[in-house]
Amino acid sequence: MLRSIKQLQGNALGASDGEIGHVKDFYFDDQKWAIRYVVVETGTWLTGRAVLISPHAFGRFHEAEKVLRIKLTRKQIENSPSIDTHKPVSRHYEEEYHQYYGWPYYWQGDALWGMSSVPMMDLPQASAAAKLSPAKGAPHNEAAAHLRSANAVNGYHIKANDGTIGHVCDFMMDDESWSIAQVIIKTGHRFSGKEVQIPAGKVERISYDESTVFVNLTVSAVEKSPTHSMVLVGAPA
Repeated sequence: MLRSIKQLQGNALGASDGEIGHVKDFYFDDQKWAIRYVVVETGTWLTGRAVLISPHAFGRFHEAEKVLRIKLTRKQIENSPSIDTHKPVSRHYEEEYHQYYGWPYYWQGDALWGMSSVPMMDLPQASAAAKLSPAKGAPHNEAAAHLRSANAVNGYHIKANDGTIGHVCDFMMDDESWSIAQVIIKTGHRFSGKEVQIPAGKVERISYDESTVFVNLTVSAVEKSPTHSMVLVGAPA
C-alpha cells in the first residue's frame, strides 16, 4: 500500500520500551528511489539530538494507531552513532551505523536493499555485524551523494521537457519496500492548483543548485497525469 510521506511526518515514534520522539524528515536515495532513513527529533529525551532510524527497524503498518513502532530499545538508540543532520551523511557513518545494529549494507548487492527487495524486519544475530565487509571504492569521508532530504525537495520546481510546471508537494512510498513510487506535484497556483501524481521513474535528475526536479514528460502530460487522492496512513504495529 502507498503511504504519504507528508502525513507520516510529525507522528510520534515509539521504541519497544517507550516513545523516543517524532518523525522530522526522511532521507531518500534519489537513484534507487527508496527511503533509507527516518530522521527523528528526540525532544527532551535526548536534548538537542536527532537520530536516524533505518526501515530495517520497522514492522508492518497498522491503521488504528498514530505511533510509529520500531523494534529497538531506547538504550540501543541512545548508544547508536551520533549524526549531525546539518551535514551530508557520509558513507563512513553509514558503515558504522549498520555495523552497530548488525544490518546489511543496502549498497552492496543488486536488490533494492542490497540482498533483498524489502528491509529486514527482524534484527539479525549480534555476530552478523562482524561479518559485514567495508564498502569498496568509496573513501570513508565521502558523502553518500544520493541521500536527500524529503523536506528539502518539497517545494522544488518541476521542469518538464518543454517548460516549467508546478512544484513537488509530497511523495508516496510503498509501505513494504519503502520505495518511492509516486512524486506528487501541485500544478498551477501554489494555493489553488490541483495535485497530480507521476511515477518516480519519470524523474531524470534533481538539481539542488537550481531547486528543480527534471522530469521526462511534457507539460501537457504532467497536467493530464492522474489526480492525487490523499491516502490515509496508519503506523507500523
